[in-house]
Amino acid sequence: MVTLPTWAIASSEEYFSRKYTSDEDMMSLAIHLSDRNITEGTGGPFGAAIFERHEDEVMGSYCTLVSIGMNRVVTLGNSTLHGETVAIQLAQRRVGTYTLRIDEDGGDGQRSFELFTSCEPCAMCLGATLWSGVTRIVCGATKDDAQSIGFDEGPVFEESYKHLEKAGINVTRNVLRAEAAKVLQRYGCGCGPIYNGCK
Repeated sequence: MVTLPTWAIASSEEYFSRKYTSDEDMMSLAIHLSDRNITEGTGGPFGAAIFERHEDEVMGSYCTLVSIGMNRVVTLGNSTLHGETVAIQLAQRRVGTYTLRIDEDGGDGQRSFELFTSCEPCAMCLGATLWSGVTRIVCGATKDDAQSIGFDEGPVFEESYKHLEKAGINVTRNVLRAEAAKVLQRYGCGCGPIYNGCK
């Protein structure tokens, strides 16, 4: 069973009790999760969060947090527990369905879920994103940033992102890239194993 580290559970009220109004605000949470994960020794340097977007006549557009995820590969002994897949599994568990492509109550349109990830996804997580039902993915650091410290991100190409767009998933990249890349660089200086290394 997918579980979060105790520090993430203890901080949940802080994360879930607020409204998020900008991409930078939401990406900051994903980066914080990645950084805290390595500080606490509970996994690799990747964090993710899924938000639901709401439209309000008074407040305008804002998001609420649905789930958080961080890399749990080494801690839980499971090569598939990347930050994105943990966040997707916990979001689907929370809404009670295998997909996040669900209608609004009353059938007036579709609910909108957005995945924010501290680094561009590996090949596995791009596939999980495609099938997850999210309507948007927002990335911080790049594949090159992850590979520069030794991670193998697999067969991810520009065409991969075009495929997401064709499937109706909006893609935004390089949001707070420098801040996200610093977390990867810190991890690369000896904070933990490169468990799927390309070196």
